[in-house]
Order: sequence, then structure tokens, then C-alpha cells
Amino acid sequence: MESYKQTFSIKRLWIILTIGMVVMFGILLLLGAEIYQKAPPIPNVVKSTSGEVLYTRDDIETGQNVWQSIGGMEQGSIWGHGSYVAPDWSADWLHREAQALLTLLQQTPFAGLSPAEDLALHKAALQEEMRENTYDPATGVITVSDKRARAIRQVEAHFSRLYQGSDAESLALRRDYAFPIHGLLTDSEAKQLSAFYFWTAWGATTNRPGEDFTYTSNWPHEPLVGNKPTTDILMWSLASIILLLAAAGALIAYYAKQFDIWRQEIIPEDGIAQSDILDSTVITPSMRATSKYFWVVCAMFLCQIMLGIITAHYAVEGQGLYGLPFAEYLPYSVTRTWHTQLAVLWIATAWLATGLYVAPMISGRDPKFQRFGVNFLFISLLIIVIGSFAGQWAAVHRFFNDLTLNFWFGHQGYEYVDLGRFWQIYLTIGLFLWVALVVRGMLPVLKKKGGKSLIYLVLVSAIAIGLLYAAGLMWGQNTHIAIMEYWRWWVVHLWVEGIFEVFATAIISLLFVRMGILRTSTATVMVLFATIIFLFGGVLGTFHHLYFSGTPTSVIAVGAMISALEVVPLLVVGFEAYTRYKVEHEAVWERNYHWPFMFFAAVLFWNLVGAGLFGFLINPPIALYYMQGLNLTANHGHAALFGVYGMLGLGLTLYCLRGLTNTALWNEKLIKTAFWSLNIGLAMMTFLSLLPQGVIQTYISIDKGYYFARSAELIHSPIMEALVWARVPGDIVFSVGVFAFAWFVYRAYVPGRPQRAGVRAAPNPEA
Repeated sequence: MESYKQTFSIKRLWIILTIGMVVMFGILLLLGAEIYQKAPPIPNVVKSTSGEVLYTRDDIETGQNVWQSIGGMEQGSIWGHGSYVAPDWSADWLHREAQALLTLLQQTPFAGLSPAEDLALHKAALQEEMRENTYDPATGVITVSDKRARAIRQVEAHFSRLYQGSDAESLALRRDYAFPIHGLLTDSEAKQLSAFYFWTAWGATTNRPGEDFTYTSNWPHEPLVGNKPTTDILMWSLASIILLLAAAGALIAYYAKQFDIWRQEIIPEDGIAQSDILDSTVITPSMRATSKYFWVVCAMFLCQIMLGIITAHYAVEGQGLYGLPFAEYLPYSVTRTWHTQLAVLWIATAWLATGLYVAPMISGRDPKFQRFGVNFLFISLLIIVIGSFAGQWAAVHRFFNDLTLNFWFGHQGYEYVDLGRFWQIYLTIGLFLWVALVVRGMLPVLKKKGGKSLIYLVLVSAIAIGLLYAAGLMWGQNTHIAIMEYWRWWVVHLWVEGIFEVFATAIISLLFVRMGILRTSTATVMVLFATIIFLFGGVLGTFHHLYFSGTPTSVIAVGAMISALEVVPLLVVGFEAYTRYKVEHEAVWERNYHWPFMFFAAVLFWNLVGAGLFGFLINPPIALYYMQGLNLTANHGHAALFGVYGMLGLGLTLYCLRGLTNTALWNEKLIKTAFWSLNIGLAMMTFLSLLPQGVIQTYISIDKGYYFARSAELIHSPIMEALVWARVPGDIVFSVGVFAFAWFVYRAYVPGRPQRAGVRAAPNPEA
């Protein structure tokens, strides 16, 4: 009877998961179609009432390509998405244009009014003119007044000087914005880039047809043009908090009801294994071939942290590093590109290598040519990393004269997916090859009877990893940026933050079952339940990244309500921590896994703090309205990306090293130093620097407007630069952890050390 109940429970969870994902992805695609239909229109022509042509559609689209080629989101941001040292170009253009137009309007004062009354009337006229939607769908023409055309030309002149470095003021700004020294644009490129910036600002200040809010829902906050939070933003923020509280109460009540049952059933039917089952595990040739992946993980991790230190320093010194001319060779847009790319690459490599290691370990054998596939995939990974990084460096240094060539082999300009399209396709093919290697490695297990739900979940999540990264191929060189953002967050949110976590959770539970410390049925129920809870909030939670990216208000409604549910599972991490503690401390031999388990415990802590507290801090629409693109976003990003996914990658690395090296000879002091230095350094980085910087910027954004929160005057003010310097102690502590971890891995592979007792090499089926 008990077996029947367990089977029915697991089947029911699979049904809920399947139906839920069909519904969630259906809504995601449905709202995606609405984004396609309601994105801000790109005009055929922008002209003045007197007939002067300011910009054409070709100017705007080519300007977007120019922006991509110089680093795009790695050199400032658009609609709040990108880097933090340079301004948000949409907000910067909008503020400068409004100021220029107001000055021109004031040249014709109202008779008989005081200066204050005159200013108030001119501001009202300014808002009326800039918010009016003059786009004609029939002709594709945007018409602006002659005075506004003059204001646009003035702002264009400013940006032309800035990107060509033609005077002392622009050179000073280029230094403050950490621009590349050798990245100057031509006259035509500067004009086309200005056209793109103008259009993004136009979408941020022009009312949607028949509405009293802009295409970006009145983002950014700009009092000059009347941009302030809409009623929808306020109401959906309140509703999301109410839903959060209700869902949290319901989930905690459910956990409290089920926890005693799970606690009793968590131990295997025959009790905890009395010895380490993995001591008798066959280390196959393909499993041993994964060693090189973990070497590369350490190398990329080291490079990433060094690039992060350089990138953070540019926020103070602009175009140098303690007086050294670093920017001549590695400008900010390059170091930040590589820093963000490496963050994803080394974490993903650790997880992918774990999949390649675990698949034959579970089945006990290598399929034919499995080692060849592992080695081929490794070589491809190196080619992709070196090739894409070289292309990005060449693009920022203006070595690509052809913008199409840049799109394919240079810099796409989109954060986390900056690599050229050729390398993006190559990586997609590589991921599907990885899926094939994992699936074929586990096929023998699927032929056995019973207990296959965990295996299926691993395989389904592995396939989803390949499919969701392929979503990054859904945009092209001239795709509308609102549509591109929709698909980009499929990759960043669903691929990195979603499916990989499901894959890792399933892998860990599968390993616990394999080790004999967790009951198969209970592990399956817990993993399926956690997957349902996580993905039900996570899939549609993608929309919280898209509130102000030229999307309709339905995105705010769905994103606000569903993203609140993303936080709910994190409120019960104490239950999960206790459960893991129970299964990780039941036998003496589990001491061998102490440090992998410690890194898994750190994942739970940073899940609560980085993803939960810091994530929900910026998730509600009213909060993100003022905070998007400020250092509170970076604060959440660092704490969640490394604290959760990085720690998980390091824990999985250590788990695999358990079989690939002799744990009796592990240097406990090194790994202990690495663990505590990484955690303490990350905490110092967030609480002493990024969090206070973000709080100050948010105050300025609310009080004066978003433009001021991103201006060079604030970024390079004494207090903000002091807070950047406050990162140094945390960075040093964190760096000690990185070097200690890398040195630990090196010492674990010192040649000539004896094979761990009990581990036997498997015959090579390829011989």
C-alpha cells in the first residue's frame, strides 16, 4: 500500500509539473507575442515641421549596430540594462534634450508673469510637447517641432564630441565614463549612434497611443518631462507583496505538515550506508577525462576575479589602474565583458563537467566513444572562449569595419550574451552535444526497473539547458531591442537562474541516493516538489526584468505577481538545511564529503540573502522603477550569481574531485581557507560597498531623478568613490579564497600520488 501511495504521489507531481510548465511557458509565449505587437515603433523618418529630416530608420538600426560593436550594454545601459559607470544613454539623452528644449522655449517668455510662473508654464509646455505621440502609423513618420529639432541637434552635437573626443570637456567625460582610448567613432557613426539614443529616449518620454504613460511605463523617473510611477506600477507592487505573504504562509504551513513525514522517510529503507559506496565506483576513462574541465574552471575563475578587480577600479580612475595605462589594452568595456562572460562560463563548465562525470558513474560504464566526445567538447569549449574573447577585444578596438562581421565574430553588445553569433551557434551545438553525452551515459539506467523519476528529471533538465540557451538565437542583427530583451532574458533568467538550478538539485539528490544516505522515493518527491515551486514562480518571473523595456503593462502585472512567488521557496531554506544536515551527518565516512556539503550549505545561505532578500528588494515594480541599473542591481547580481550558482559549481567540483583524486591527501587548511574567504569576502563586497552605493543612488533617483543617480557628478563624488575603495578589503579576502581554491585543486592533482584505495580503473571500451 505504501509503495502505491508513493508511486501515485510521484505520478501526481509529474502531472502537476507537466501541466504547469505547459501553462507557464504558454503564457510566457503569449505575452511575448504582445511584446512583438506593442513594442515602440521604429520610424521610417524623424523630421521637423519645416521638413528637415533628422534621422531615418536606417540611421536608428545602424546606430544600434554601432552601439553593439563598441560594447553595448558593457559601456553604460539602455532602458536600465547594462553597466553602471557610464550613464544610462536613454535617460542621459532624455534629460539633455529636455533641458535644451526648455532653454529654447524660455527664449520666448510669457508677458506679465513672474520668473517662477514663466518657468512653470514653459515646463508644462515642454511636457506636453515631448509626451505627445506624433508617430503616424500610415507613413511611419515622427514629426517634431522646429525648436525640438534644434534641441535634438544640440544633444547630437554633444554625443558626437563625446564619441570622437574632440574637446577637453568630452575627453574628461570619456575618462569619467571609462571609455576605451582607441575607440573613437567617425562622424557618420556618431550620428547613427545618436539616432539610436534619440529613439530609445523618444520611447521613454512619448505616450503610448490613447494612454497617459510612455512606451516604457514612464521609466526613467524624470520630473522635467513628467515621468513618474504609474498607477499600475503602484497597485501591482502592493498586490505582489500581499501575494508573497499569502503564498509564504501557505507554503510554510504545508512544509510544517509534511516535514515530520519527510524526516521519518528520508533515511533509506535499509538504513544509512555503513561505508562509502563510491569507494567501489568504477572511474571510467570519460570520467577521468573530465579532470581537465575542472582545471579550466579554476583558470577561468582566477581570470574572472582579476578582471572584476580591474573593472571595479575603473569606476574610480576611469582609464588607468594605479597610473598604469591599462585602458590602452584592456578598456573597461572589454574587462567587464570578459568578467561577466567568465562568470557564466566557469560556473556552467563546472555544472556541465559534473553531468559528464555523473552519467557514466550512475550507469557504471562508458558508452562507445564517450571519452572522445568529452575531449572533443573540451577542445570546442577552449576554441569558443578564446575565439569569442578575441573577437570582443577586436570589436571594442574598432578592428571590425563591417558591422555585420562584428555581429557574427565580434561583440553583440548584449550583457551575458556578448559573444558573436558564430560563437553563440557553436556553443549551442556544443550544449546539445553535451546533452547527447549525458543522455547516452544514463541510458543503461533507464532500462532497469523502478526508481527512474530522478533520472528522468536530470535528463529533462539537461535537454532544457540546450533548448533554453538556443533561445539566444531568436534575435538577429537588426532585431528591435525590446524583442531582443525578451529573448535575452530567456537565456539569462531561465537558462542560468532556472533550469541549471533544477539540473543541479536533481543531480545532488541523485548522488545522495547513490551514496545510500537518502531514500529514492522521498528524494524524488522532494525534488519534484521543489522544482514545481521554483519553476512556477521562475518561468513567468522572467518578466520582472522587462517592466520598462518597451513592454506593455500586462508584463508589469504578470511579472510583479509571479516574481513575488520566486522568493517564497527561499523562506523555507531552513527546512532544506536541516534535511541536508540529517542526511549528511549520519555516518563516519561522510567526513569525506564535508567540504562539498559545506559549499552546498553556503548555497542555501546565499539563496536566502542574495536571491531572496536582495532579489525581492528590487523585484516589485515600484522598487525597480527607481533602482533599475543602479548598484542595488549589481549587489543582487553578485550575491546571487556567485553566492548561489558559483558556490554550487564549486561544491560540485569538489564532489567530482572526491572520485578523481585521493581525499586522504586533500589539504584541509587550503579548502577551509578558500571556503571562508570566499563567503566572508562576498559578504564584505556586498554589505560594505555595493549595498550602500545602491542605497545612495536610489535616494538620489527618488529625490532628483534617475539621470542624476547615474551621472558622472554622483558616480565620481567623494562618497561614492570612497565606497568603491571600500570594496578593496572584501576583494582581497575574496581573492585569497579564489587562489586558495585553485591551489587546492592543483595540489589535489600533484603527479605521482597513489590512487585512492578501493577505486579501480575501468576498461576503455574505445581501445
